Amino acid sequence: MTFQTHALKFAEAAASVETKPTPEAVAEAVKAACDRVAPLWPLKHFVAVNPFLGLAEKPFAEAATTLRRTTGETMLMPRGWYGEQIAAGRITDADLETALDRASDAHGLPQTAAALREALTHAPIGARPVVPTVSALVGPEAAEMAREQVSRWCAAWFDEGQASWVLPWRDLPAFEAWKHAAAADRTPDALGWTGLRAALTDLPDDPQAAVATALEVLEVPADAVADVLHRALADVAGWAAYARYHAWQAGLQGRELTLPVHILAIRLAWEQALYRTHADDALRSAWREALACATDPAAEAADTDTRLDALAQEAFDIAARRELVAALSGPSSPEPSARPDVHAIFCIDVRSEVYRRALEDVMPGARTSGFAGFFGVALELEPLGGGEAGARCPVLLAPKVTVRETVDGADATAVADSRTLKRRLAKAWKAFKMQAVSSFVFVETMGLGYIGRLAGDSLKLSRPVPDPATAGLSSHHAACRTPTLEPHGHTGMTPDQRVDAAETVLRAMSLTDGFARLLVLAGHGSTTVNNPHATGLDCGACGGHAGDANARVAAMLLNDPHVRAGLTARGIVIPDDTWVMAALHDTTTDDVRLFDTAGVPHSHKTDVAALEARLAEASAKARRMRADKLGLAGASDAALDAKVRERAKDWAQVRPEWGLAGNRGFIAAPRSVTRGIDLDGRVFLHDYDWRKDLGFGVLELILTAPMVVASWISLQYYGSTVNNRAFGSGDKVLHNVVGTLGVLEGNGGDLRTGLPWQSVHDGEKLVHEPIRLTVVVAAPEAEMDKVLEKHAAVRALVDNGWLTLCALHDDGTIRRRAAAGRWVAEAR
Repeated sequence: MTFQTHALKFAEAAASVETKPTPEAVAEAVKAACDRVAPLWPLKHFVAVNPFLGLAEKPFAEAATTLRRTTGETMLMPRGWYGEQIAAGRITDADLETALDRASDAHGLPQTAAALREALTHAPIGARPVVPTVSALVGPEAAEMAREQVSRWCAAWFDEGQASWVLPWRDLPAFEAWKHAAAADRTPDALGWTGLRAALTDLPDDPQAAVATALEVLEVPADAVADVLHRALADVAGWAAYARYHAWQAGLQGRELTLPVHILAIRLAWEQALYRTHADDALRSAWREALACATDPAAEAADTDTRLDALAQEAFDIAARRELVAALSGPSSPEPSARPDVHAIFCIDVRSEVYRRALEDVMPGARTSGFAGFFGVALELEPLGGGEAGARCPVLLAPKVTVRETVDGADATAVADSRTLKRRLAKAWKAFKMQAVSSFVFVETMGLGYIGRLAGDSLKLSRPVPDPATAGLSSHHAACRTPTLEPHGHTGMTPDQRVDAAETVLRAMSLTDGFARLLVLAGHGSTTVNNPHATGLDCGACGGHAGDANARVAAMLLNDPHVRAGLTARGIVIPDDTWVMAALHDTTTDDVRLFDTAGVPHSHKTDVAALEARLAEASAKARRMRADKLGLAGASDAALDAKVRERAKDWAQVRPEWGLAGNRGFIAAPRSVTRGIDLDGRVFLHDYDWRKDLGFGVLELILTAPMVVASWISLQYYGSTVNNRAFGSGDKVLHNVVGTLGVLEGNGGDLRTGLPWQSVHDGEKLVHEPIRLTVVVAAPEAEMDKVLEKHAAVRALVDNGWLTLCALHDDGTIRRRAAAGRWVAEAR
């Protein structure tokens, strides 16, 4: 059926029946549209988010057709890329056959692998109906003007201290404040868009009412409301996502925040204003026809191109999963049978997998484990000297306790006052540089003073590698800065809270016996310079921060004699000769730093000295294992160490490290399953022993928290790879920080989401392949079914194909959860 036929058919239907939406239907559609927006965390604690979060209730292929029809965006690779994988033998006919067998709706698609392979050699049919916007129908200049006006106002409204001149009306609700700004802004008039100001500001102050008014002006029929609202938010997806972040944070605190509705109302205000002032009869007719065509239920079902490409993606995922299953089928190395001298617990982050292998190679008697890098302590940290407290826990959780920083062996008040003074002086210095008048004076009088630093940075002259755990502190204060558990105001933990927290941590880690002489909790962080997305390389489990605070707090808990006595009463006995230490793994340099070494008992000093030597060897080995991906494979050991550390302080380096690029799997099982197997830094490793999990509470935690977070990471990398323009943040060389909270690409446009192109591509080829996550859990299938039955959102991720869940059995058999909860053997 042609576009014109669709349009005539639905124009006639619209003329013959009243389709005006009810207020209840509008309210429901507004909520649904806002819920489709994935939140965007700000740069100060940037974390991975599933960009398709609001579509998870749909099967993967259906979500792809919905997204293409409503926004015009694809969430699949170009068809030619899949053809290249077939030609290279990466996707086999067996993979294509399996993909066809698993398709929930194969109507209109090829029925054999040969036919599917042939269909994928042809170019897509071409343009399909997409939900329109009035601004785009008026012309590209109108669409750009509307988007820029919304973006500039949002940049001013959300600014967190970058702008020298603060936007007035910030004490008002967002939509009402925008109306005041729109009434005073002559920019549209200057650009030739006369008459818009009156049409923008005569809307109701309530955003929900303004949305309803705009829909009425636009004559949107009831069955098209949801699509129109989704399309409107997609036009300003970045700022809508940042508003959704604020709503998300409010939800964690038990509050409701309707900020995304305000952004939706602002975007629709421009639509109705253009419709009222610049639409003639021809444009009004084109609007109604395009809307009817795109919202025809048959349009989505008939999108064969997208469904075909989704099949190709499914075949590629099947091929990638077969590779992972084959790797797991290889022989593993036995774990130490005797009590280990050292047991090091790292974050489940894929970068830790490389370091764990390196440490086990240089220290065969050591045991390593994986656990989420916040170590089960959901805390909020108040930094030394005041400043904004930050949550050090996964973004799915709310902090349970607030901990403040203090200074050992120093006057904490004096140190705090000193740091506060430095912060105020820095703010004043920034104002002097940036103010409209003084900025010129600054350049003329101080510009030459920066030549030395500019030359040093440009020539990469020697400078110490920054430490993510001590950034912003003097060397003296950095050495003795520490979190404290002592109660003080609203901070700290009571003795009973400490015992409860310690028990939760140990049981979640399946660590209730077999304690080593040295137990090391190793968080991780990354060191880079001149990188707006630096926190995105830190620990996601710590809310986009380095993991040192969580590791140190957990170590304090487990070394506390009162806590150990309380744990003994609860059946967990930590031997008297076990000492717990905190550490930080720098994922850029692969150096590992041990904390609080001055407090180590004399009985363990020799052990710690030996461990530090082995850690240095493991760091060198890990750097060698990563050298090829960094383009440093031919360097000598000494040169390699220097070059890797140089990346951490090179202000021109767009790829200081590869972060989580290449991630493809999540394994929750004893280390004996994977020890000695090279997983190439592409798998999240979570230690789990279901036989110690009475009641399967830990299994439920793994499937509802770490697995979900890993899927967010996987899908963020996936989205930034398949369509970086829509789901990534473009070229980081062109980034401009706006409001200290996000980036624009260039000097305008929408706030960018996702990862820079340089995070997934090395300039010649993709470093991250578009693979959906494969999760392998060593646990009974029936128990996993119970968890999924209890948690609908997690069940949707699994059953709708956003990830694949597999069960690993004692005999090595791997079975996949298929549709309707059936488990089937997975091909090796």
